[in-house]
Amino acid sequence: MATQHSILLIGESNVGKTHYGAQLLKRLMVQAGALRMSGAATNLEAFSTALSCLTEGMATDHTPATSYVESIWPIADGEGRTAELVWPDYGGEQVRNLVTQRRIPAAWRDRVVGATDWVVLIRLHSMRAEDDLFSRPLTSFTGTALAEDSKSHEPSDQARTIELLQMLLYLAQFHLESPLAKPRLTILLSCWDELGTKELPGDLIASRLPLLWSFVRSNWAAPVVMGLSALERSLSTTEPDQEYAIQGPEGFGFVVLPDGTQTKDITLPIQQLLANGM
Repeated sequence: MATQHSILLIGESNVGKTHYGAQLLKRLMVQAGALRMSGAATNLEAFSTALSCLTEGMATDHTPATSYVESIWPIADGEGRTAELVWPDYGGEQVRNLVTQRRIPAAWRDRVVGATDWVVLIRLHSMRAEDDLFSRPLTSFTGTALAEDSKSHEPSDQARTIELLQMLLYLAQFHLESPLAKPRLTILLSCWDELGTKELPGDLIASRLPLLWSFVRSNWAAPVVMGLSALERSLSTTEPDQEYAIQGPEGFGFVVLPDGTQTKDITLPIQQLLANGM
């Protein structure tokens, strides 16, 4: 019987969740990577629509804010390991609202509790890096300035991401007396092509998001960080990229492995979950 690998895919708006899902689906269908589809998938409408856009050389529109659909893909790798991959598609605004509203909808609650693996997509290019209430020294707040700054400042993006992970850990009732082996955590630094760097993914997150990385290292036994460029270049939603359309979307996209190796096989972040077992 196939192992049920249920992935909690975490990512705010504009980090490339749907594009990665569509590109991954294409690789599975044409067996252009370490994974292949081993049966009939369900609920493919959102990803099929995105894939149709990519085939024409255009980016797809963002997933509606209220949408939440789970697509189930039976997959296998070259060693015969199989799994049922549960891949959600949802509006990224839902992730921000989990923290700001401090309410977790039923669909999210069920997915968090049942997840075997957490994959967090972070787009460094759009992460705010300014100081916030968590990173500025308390000595910078005095008297009236404290009252004014407390109104004008909100937690930074990395502080909000930490709070989100804390909420999900609490909901799933994971205890943090020792670093977690389950659920396994993979961080994908998405849209890697726009960063223009040769740094290792782990070094980059440590330097750009030290608060978040310190939290992750303290609470997970073996977190994995990779770079991801699902599309390899920016695409317009209205003007087709002719080269993209001619070569096909499966000819684009790459992953940067933890050791800095760049590969066209964007299925590897998922294949490693099968290879490592449970």
